[in-house]
Amino acid sequence: MTGAGTKTDVWPLIHTEREALANDLTGLTEERWATPSLCAGLTVREVLAHLTSAATLTPLRWMAGVIRCGWDFDEQVAMRLAEQLGEDGAETLERFRGVVTSTTKPPLPKLAMLGETIVHGEDIRRPLGIRRDHPIPVLTALAEYYQGSDMVVEAKGRIGGLRLEATDGPFTVGSGPLVSGTTVALIMAMTGRAAYLAELDGDGVSILRERVPSRD
Repeated sequence: MTGAGTKTDVWPLIHTEREALANDLTGLTEERWATPSLCAGLTVREVLAHLTSAATLTPLRWMAGVIRCGWDFDEQVAMRLAEQLGEDGAETLERFRGVVTSTTKPPLPKLAMLGETIVHGEDIRRPLGIRRDHPIPVLTALAEYYQGSDMVVEAKGRIGGLRLEATDGPFTVGSGPLVSGTTVALIMAMTGRAAYLAELDGDGVSILRERVPSRD
């Protein structure tokens, strides 16, 4: 993460986001753990297990899993998620707490790992009615990463021909019909979360809506 001529290690930012998420989820009932997340077909508990699995996969283990699953990446994600789910929500959370300070990752950029933590954290928090005020510099760096990348999740292609402007920070990108909103809402929309489209304004929102499938 860079800015104002400085360079900040991304791992402490990831660790901070993981710890905040773990704290937010402390004390959830089993009924709440079964709440559908913003990830289609997954509960909030399953998304948390997915985050745990990402923090335990070295490039070698990731590749071994891909081969084992016959190069079916979705099947590998499901397999690794199941490994970290545990017997109940409390165990799922305990396993996640065990990787809060992990620096293990699959073959992805560290900013992609930060994105996984923040985006999936919001996939979990929003359905539960939990709010986190992420630091704007962190969100800005993440938005700048996503606007130029389709790795892991399509983002760059989704916002092509649109101008995005944050209302709570310095993030701006592109040209064309305007889409404006908070930085976190822009991130979630550009990564395909239709639930955040209602928080955006501008002539470009209707175009973006066509590119973000509803999961209702």
